[in-house]
Amino acid sequence: MTTTEPLGSVTIGAREVYNELRTVSGKVDQLGNKIDAVTIAHEDIRSDHLDHETRIRALERNRWPLPSLAALIALASLILAVITFARGG
Repeated sequence: MTTTEPLGSVTIGAREVYNELRTVSGKVDQLGNKIDAVTIAHEDIRSDHLDHETRIRALERNRWPLPSLAALIALASLILAVITFARGG
């Protein structure tokens, strides 16, 4: 009984397997480096986002006195106008 080789006349030796393994290992290392770079960039973007969020919250917190101050000035002007009118001015 004759046995047929599954690859036909192609033979793959240990050297070819080793070379291919080294190539794949190098590519995995490159991908690892790229993932590290993306992770660092993501952390930078996240810190910028948190900084912007903090700034926006501070602006929103400090914005409310302006309308209140305008209302107080208008009320003071109205009171002064009424007093002036009452005195006959």
